[in-house]
Amino acid sequence: MADLRVGAVVSALIVAVSGGTWAAAPPASAHGGRPAAQQLYVAPWGSDGWPGTFERPFATPGRAQQAVRARTGAMTSDIVVNLRGGTYRLSAPLRMSEAGGDSGRGGHQVVYQAYGHGTALQEPVTLSGGREIRGWRPDPQRRGVWRADVGALDTRQLYVGERRAARASQGDGIPGRLKVTSGGLTTTSAVPRGWRMPEDIELRFRFDYVEGRCGVAGVSRGPGDLTTIRMDQPCWRMARDLYGAELLAMPSDVENSPSFLEKPGSWYLDRSRPGRHQLLYRPRAGEDMGRAQVTAPVLETLVSGAGSPGRPVHDIAFKGLTFAHAGWLAPSEPAGFAAAWSMYLRPGKGKGKRQGQGQADGDGTRLLTVPGNVAFRTAERITFRGNRFVHLGAQGLEFSENSSHNTVDGNVFTDISDGGVVLGVLPPDTKGSNRGNHITNNWIHHIAADHHAASGIWDTGGRETTIAHNQVDHVPYTGILSGPSDDLRGLMRGNRIVGNRVFATNRLLADGGGIYLRGEQGTSHKDGAVVSGNAVTGSAYGEWNVGIYTDDSSNWITVRDNAVHGYRASIGGCSEEWGDRPVRNIRYRGNFWDDAVPDWLPRRDYPGGWPPAPDCGDPHDLEFKDNTRLTPTDPAAACAARPACAAIVDRAGPEPSYRRGLGLR
Repeated sequence: MADLRVGAVVSALIVAVSGGTWAAAPPASAHGGRPAAQQLYVAPWGSDGWPGTFERPFATPGRAQQAVRARTGAMTSDIVVNLRGGTYRLSAPLRMSEAGGDSGRGGHQVVYQAYGHGTALQEPVTLSGGREIRGWRPDPQRRGVWRADVGALDTRQLYVGERRAARASQGDGIPGRLKVTSGGLTTTSAVPRGWRMPEDIELRFRFDYVEGRCGVAGVSRGPGDLTTIRMDQPCWRMARDLYGAELLAMPSDVENSPSFLEKPGSWYLDRSRPGRHQLLYRPRAGEDMGRAQVTAPVLETLVSGAGSPGRPVHDIAFKGLTFAHAGWLAPSEPAGFAAAWSMYLRPGKGKGKRQGQGQADGDGTRLLTVPGNVAFRTAERITFRGNRFVHLGAQGLEFSENSSHNTVDGNVFTDISDGGVVLGVLPPDTKGSNRGNHITNNWIHHIAADHHAASGIWDTGGRETTIAHNQVDHVPYTGILSGPSDDLRGLMRGNRIVGNRVFATNRLLADGGGIYLRGEQGTSHKDGAVVSGNAVTGSAYGEWNVGIYTDDSSNWITVRDNAVHGYRASIGGCSEEWGDRPVRNIRYRGNFWDDAVPDWLPRRDYPGGWPPAPDCGDPHDLEFKDNTRLTPTDPAAACAARPACAAIVDRAGPEPSYRRGLGLR
């Protein structure tokens, strides 16, 4: 069953690890009795040798950060860094820390904001980790392809104008009859022998709800006129252990060779001459490479914040900014991207922090999480309001390692390689305190562009987390995921998933959902999770997905006053009796749903899609009260005809005062 595979792969992962214009300066006035903020200014036409005033602004955010640090020790009001309109190409990440003096003091904040934030005169500001690629010329060897010299640049993403370009791809797997070996694959087809630069090629593998990739080490003619495809190690070993040979015999895509540069909008990075790399690109119709703005990520982190135990970085706000053009190169390593959800495996032993230093088991395999391009760890009272996260190569925004009382409000997340927002206890961590974080009024859409098995929002181990009034749509896998990566108990309490608008999820991968819960969510209904007032609709893709999905070991959840329809199953999950991880203690009250169940799944005497034995058992202690079944033939119309159901849909998603600013109608 699909549910069994969710638990099996997650269990396998855990087992493996045991220039703006001048305008009048805004008045620096006091509000509500608070002293007037100290104002600093940055502009593309400024100078880091100037004092950072309105008339003589700094040139870089890094210089403004130095000025902030000189003031925080004695601050008696907020310090506001106003960035004038333009793109600031960062030469290094903005790293903020408690020890470095970046935190607000005395109840005051340090604010980095677009000049005019919150007014009609707000100027567009981008913090970019990318490099503009110039000097394009026609490639002498390939008609219709252009090339540019890029030095030692390495990247997995490229942006032409405001569009993400696609890495050159064959797109339809490997021809011939395939056989999996300990070192790679063999095929009866000779086609792979003609692939140019085979050592740059990656194979992508997709299975229901997981997707990973491994690099090719070489292609050669083998015995009996077979073609041998040698795969990078240790990626191939880890992928075989995680997915099994059956999946690896069915690669879903072959990427990254100049032989595949046939589709307009595709690109390839030629790294055959160290330090003298060249980008190859086949333009789309109408693109003029003499004028096109082409950007490649250089940095992997744009902004980070880090505290230490008992000394979190704190009281910093970011408002009205665009965070763009950061990449992530880890999947290009020989260990590749053997992955499930936003987690991947790496070899190595010993204890350590995230991003490459996790806990290993005896065979030297550890579990990590895709990092945020903007990431705060051990952080409190950090605010992101009214920003855009776009053209990013990892996850958009991360809060982890004991981060509490942070706010992510009114932001847009789109065109991101992995998930939008991730917070909580991230692998390899197994414990931590993350309390009172608020993820509200955001629009998350068209994310997971490279790593499809990601979620719009993922709370992995929070307490009193509020995920409210967000819109999540057009994502390849799950909309909102609440639950730890493993069966970690005692982490989650009192979480609220309220008033969200979720649709068009699972557009590529199965066995996910609009709102997906797993694991122990509390100790009773009093402190358990509440899923209320959400509209979860319109995602009947694939063989199996669930609108509100209470999966393996879900416990102590109240699902009330939601509108759910247009999924393969409205509610349900797999009660994993075989692993002492049953679904239990779920209340369903006052919901409107079409009670859809896929054809292959027997219907129970009670609502929902609950896969039967031998893969799953019966859920325990379910309560159904005052729920309404919508007409299955047209549940959307049936909901609209019922005032209480229509009101849920109307109120769900970003609140009216946010919608225009987010670009929603």
